[in-house]
Amino acid sequence: MNQRRQLLGASALAALAVPSLSGAQHAPKTARGPILLTVSGISGAGNRGPLDPALDQMMAKQKISFDKAQVFDFAALTALPAVSIKPTLEYDSKPHTLKGPLLLDVMKASGVKVTDKTTLFLRAVDGYAAQLTGAEASQYRFIVATHLDGQPMALGGLGPLWAVYDADRFPDMAAKPLPARFAWCPWAMYHVEAKQG
Repeated sequence: MNQRRQLLGASALAALAVPSLSGAQHAPKTARGPILLTVSGISGAGNRGPLDPALDQMMAKQKISFDKAQVFDFAALTALPAVSIKPTLEYDSKPHTLKGPLLLDVMKASGVKVTDKTTLFLRAVDGYAAQLTGAEASQYRFIVATHLDGQPMALGGLGPLWAVYDADRFPDMAAKPLPARFAWCPWAMYHVEAKQG
């Protein structure tokens, strides 16, 4: 793994157990599994209430705050139209097939009206955060990958969700060294905050 990400510390690992309790606490009645993604900020009506500092431990420790949010379990994400991409990954320098809904489709399903000036803050379980504009998310066709080479991605690997794009398809990105192409791409992503710029 490159230097921009570090392994989870013991305290972060301990906090990982709590979101499944919290996710169960705040899951909408239609959720069939643990909540994998929370979208907050300029979202629509939302399907969960405010952040609970006692039960949403990891989000609270990462200074996330919201009054309402839209949450997705695996079934809700995979019910959205999926896109497949095949970028060369920095971790093994090989092309891999990644599949999942477009990030902008996830935002739309959350009631977020993304404009070119909307800022999306993508946060991973280890605290790594990336920021991109609505224009960048659209231009580079970011997806919320749920599958890698035909298999659901596991927590502890690159999943269960990964915000990623096909860097090989864009000359400005393909010209960069492989490790520099994915700074916008937090694996193990669990939260997106949308702000109007």
